Amino acid sequence: MPKIKPITELRNTTEISEICHSDLEPVFITKNGYADMVVMSMETYDQLLEMNKVDNAIIESENDGNDVLIDARDAVDSLRRKHFG
Repeated sequence: MPKIKPITELRNTTEISEICHSDLEPVFITKNGYADMVVMSMETYDQLLEMNKVDNAIIESENDGNDVLIDARDAVDSLRRKHFG
């Protein structure tokens, strides 16, 4: 469940840091009742960046211009004929 804290709680940086590190999830900061910022540990940020890289690689491979779909059975049969006679 997401942690949501008002901006006034940023005064207690140690507590916010402990929450970020213990839960390994971002803490959402509100200002006047509206979403304003997100605070997270470096570990969580690094995981987010890594997942973003993976997602972008998947999107790039899906958009590589090769729109030809091959049936898996046909592909396996073709590989068997090619490599095993």
